[in-house]
Amino acid sequence: MTTGSVGLVLARPARLLGAEPFFMEFIAGIEERLAEGDRSVLLHIVGTQDAEIAAYRRWAAGGVVDAVVVVNRTADDRRPAVLREIGLPALYVGEPDAAGVAVPAVRTDDAGPVREALAYLLDLGHRRIARVSGPESLLHTRARTAVLLEGCAEAGIEPVVVEGDYSEESGAKLTSALLDTPEPPTAILYDNDVMAVAGLNAAKELGRAVPDRLSLVAWDDSTLCRLATPALTTMSVDVHQFGVTVAESVLELIEGREVAERWSPKAALIPRQSTGKGPT
Repeated sequence: MTTGSVGLVLARPARLLGAEPFFMEFIAGIEERLAEGDRSVLLHIVGTQDAEIAAYRRWAAGGVVDAVVVVNRTADDRRPAVLREIGLPALYVGEPDAAGVAVPAVRTDDAGPVREALAYLLDLGHRRIARVSGPESLLHTRARTAVLLEGCAEAGIEPVVVEGDYSEESGAKLTSALLDTPEPPTAILYDNDVMAVAGLNAAKELGRAVPDRLSLVAWDDSTLCRLATPALTTMSVDVHQFGVTVAESVLELIEGREVAERWSPKAALIPRQSTGKGPT
């Protein structure tokens, strides 16, 4: 007996979901594919990972969903062990089980896009580079930071990395702090679009012309990036197709078939007006 539902729990402030286009596009992609078989996504928004785990336990006890999609893997993630314990089928998005246990997953290349963005900025002549990251507890944040540090070390420079939370507030605050230093960065990479747009506005308020004195690169090519003035250079991901890919894998999981190895669409650099040559 199946329920016709796939569960997705997002442990993040609800206010961020209203401002951040990524997850709405992601869910739309999953829904589109699931609807072909009269299935749907059961979305639940909570504040903490403990609350997320509690939701999984309720769903498993009540037979509410056929499987769950697990996103935003963290260091010392407790969710895989709990899901195995309660017997709730799970598909992991991004990094597989950190403990080395084979699990169904749609994997993501976090290293390649960072290398591409860094190479682009280095080619433009930038030597003072900063990054406004997402939460450091997330495995993909750590992977991106590690690659940036490695690439900058190879280039003989030392980047500045500050931790944000994907919100407009953190994007603005951290950008202002970075620019209010004796040797401010000439280029900043952001881990999402919302922080990048907020950073652009903060730079304008401080009189830092973009791209003449400061280059900005966002992650996720949403409408926010394209409508900004100047339009933001981005690491663009086909988020809708990402969701469709996840749905393909979760359907195989529900149907008891072998889950094929799949990768999310790779982020690709889309240069726009927010990036220019570094200081000579």
